[in-house]
Amino acid sequence: MPIISNANHDFSNLSVSDDSSLDRIFTEIPETETVKGVYYQRAKFIRRPEDLLSIDHALLAVINVGGNRYAFPWSTLQQFPLTRLGRLCGCRSLEDIAGVCDDYDEARKEFFFDRSPSAFRVILNFLAAGKLRLLREMCILSLHDELSYWGVEMAYMERCCKRKMYTRIEEVHEKERREEERRQRSAMQRVPVEETQYRKVMNWLRDMVENPQSGLPGKIFACLSVIMVVVTVISLCISTMPDLREEEDRGECSSKCYHMFIIETVCVAWFSLEFLLRFIQARSKLDFLRGPLNIIDAMAILPYYVSFIVTDEDPAFEHERPGGGKGYLDKLGLVLRILRALRILYVMRLARHSLGLQTLGLTVRRSTREFGLLLLFLCVAVTLFSPLVHLAESELTGTHDFSSIPASYWWAII
Repeated sequence: MPIISNANHDFSNLSVSDDSSLDRIFTEIPETETVKGVYYQRAKFIRRPEDLLSIDHALLAVINVGGNRYAFPWSTLQQFPLTRLGRLCGCRSLEDIAGVCDDYDEARKEFFFDRSPSAFRVILNFLAAGKLRLLREMCILSLHDELSYWGVEMAYMERCCKRKMYTRIEEVHEKERREEERRQRSAMQRVPVEETQYRKVMNWLRDMVENPQSGLPGKIFACLSVIMVVVTVISLCISTMPDLREEEDRGECSSKCYHMFIIETVCVAWFSLEFLLRFIQARSKLDFLRGPLNIIDAMAILPYYVSFIVTDEDPAFEHERPGGGKGYLDKLGLVLRILRALRILYVMRLARHSLGLQTLGLTVRRSTREFGLLLLFLCVAVTLFSPLVHLAESELTGTHDFSSIPASYWWAII
């Protein structure tokens, strides 16, 4: 419909200062009322049953989800042909409709879906606004099932929500895998009468070292392991005190040094026993040796035995100070100090008994791209500010605290 019906108006008697003349000419123009049809509303919630009487079913599809009625334009559903609601557009018979929805009222032309109405809000927002986002109060796994039922692909989900959903799904799958392993171990405990005594002992040992929730022995074993880790970390920190370092450099061994050695020996003996028990009960020895936590255990235990063997075979080393320029002994002392520092890897053993640390490790593995980006920013900052501080300190002031640009890297990192 044209907005202006007659274009032959006489504008000669009009002026800008005379508003009445403008009002007169605009009153002659017929106004067309803006009528918003169903195509302007991609989704509508039907609150009252009597509103169904005024619906044009040729334009709107009435969807009943868990008792809540919604009106969707067929044009909206046609934009998502691969979804369950979009497949309604291609239904030509009652059999086709029955294959898509749970029930159909032919008199009211109403499609019924026996699904959660609260979970359908995500689908409703997707069909109405074209954006798929998570609801804070909704379970991630329930949402995943709803998306699979309604045929909505994860590609439509916003990036931040998709990352949260994938992380949560991986955590749940990891937990389910452990629960399945636990059930398998529990099932193996119900051994038949003809099972050998060796299998019974292996099952009991496996539960004790791998499943703290299996009983009192498993809880005691886990508590002792955590206590030994804490004691080892504390002894490592105390061994770096100045008085103990001076005694070590002089080749002396006071009562403090002797007690620290005894504590370290007891802890390493416990960790060695634990590693041996885990290796014995493992079904696959090769998979056990490939495990990341088992590799860390070996790297933390071996330095003690290496340093013990080296100092025992070379008594002269005990009377020489490492780092004093003695050639072979100097290098050997440096290696031993590095090996002793590896005892800090015992902290990683806490991940065996802490679900929070395991979740943190999974989160770090899922955020490698973000960590790489953070490292890139750090490298850019170091590369930018190291030459500046070198120029300011060495060239302008004449000091030699920053003798070169590489020497300024540490200052820039800190």
